[in-house]
Amino acid sequence: MATVKLRDIRKSYGNVDVIKGVDIEIADGEFVVFVGPSGCGKSTLLRMIAGLEDVTSGTLEIDGVRVNDLEPSKRGIAMVFQSYAIFPHMTVRENVAFGLTINKASKAEKEEAVAKAARILQMEHLLDRRPSELSGGQRQRVAIGRAIVRDPKVFLFDEPLSNLDAALRMDMRMEIGKLHQDLGASMIYVTHDQVEAMTLADKIVVLKDGMVMQAGAPMDLYHEPANIFVAGFLGAPSMNFLDVTVHAVNDETVTISNASLDQIDVPHKGRTFTAGQTATLGLRPQYLHPAMGGAGKLHGTVILSERLGSETVIDLALADGSKIIAALAEDSILTPGAATNFDFDPNQAHIFPETR
Repeated sequence: MATVKLRDIRKSYGNVDVIKGVDIEIADGEFVVFVGPSGCGKSTLLRMIAGLEDVTSGTLEIDGVRVNDLEPSKRGIAMVFQSYAIFPHMTVRENVAFGLTINKASKAEKEEAVAKAARILQMEHLLDRRPSELSGGQRQRVAIGRAIVRDPKVFLFDEPLSNLDAALRMDMRMEIGKLHQDLGASMIYVTHDQVEAMTLADKIVVLKDGMVMQAGAPMDLYHEPANIFVAGFLGAPSMNFLDVTVHAVNDETVTISNASLDQIDVPHKGRTFTAGQTATLGLRPQYLHPAMGGAGKLHGTVILSERLGSETVIDLALADGSKIIAALAEDSILTPGAATNFDFDPNQAHIFPETR
């Protein structure tokens, strides 16, 4: 187990800046998830920690030691890749023990380490099989087992579940979470799936264009996003955004409206606004509900009603031609084409000075 510190880390390929001054601190035993869209730099950042990519500038420390120029094998890390990268001609036992074999560990050491990893991952019955006899989830367990036997200071996961179907992803997600609880190890996990990020992480680092947009506990980022990008990236369905006009700025709120939204006061949460400016209002679909008695703050026309059993997703068209989504926590029937009024608690809304 170890701490990991990135201080003003930068990565460039010629004149192209990929990582643009990243500062992150990962505590001993913490599970940190790097999340963001394709091309944001999350895998590059992970590979720099692993030593598979050079650091252009900045300081990278593992357990208090600067490792910028240290060989990957000497950093005390183990990495699980998106591809399983297991040898088809070897048994599961041989694959898991491969790193120890290369390091000339004794037979007793290998047997003990493999038995421990197999017990943790519940794959004792698979040890004598070959990869061709395994499912995708079982192959991923083998790859994780190979990392466990190295007893690393830090585990690195590079989108390890992206090759699995939805049911297997859920199972493996639970297993990785349990693995962290059992080992108490420092883990850094890269994904573009915000559900994985929200369910696994102690801390989420949201990246965009090689920069950190926000870092913190999952629910802190969900309830208090720093900007429009973080607000829209975390949460399913995604947050709705409406262009609004600021009419007045008060001590703790701003007064806003638009063609489909009645004038309301929304907490500005320390953000700076001026009367007359255009701003962006963020509304989570789960916080919208049909107005009681027909009166409501938000007015739209139902485009589509998707009844999913546990919830109903409503697509609404607004007066300016934009569309939003409401996620109702019950089975509801709203007729397409019907004019409908929705309500929400202004304290659950987010107002951003920037526009989309």
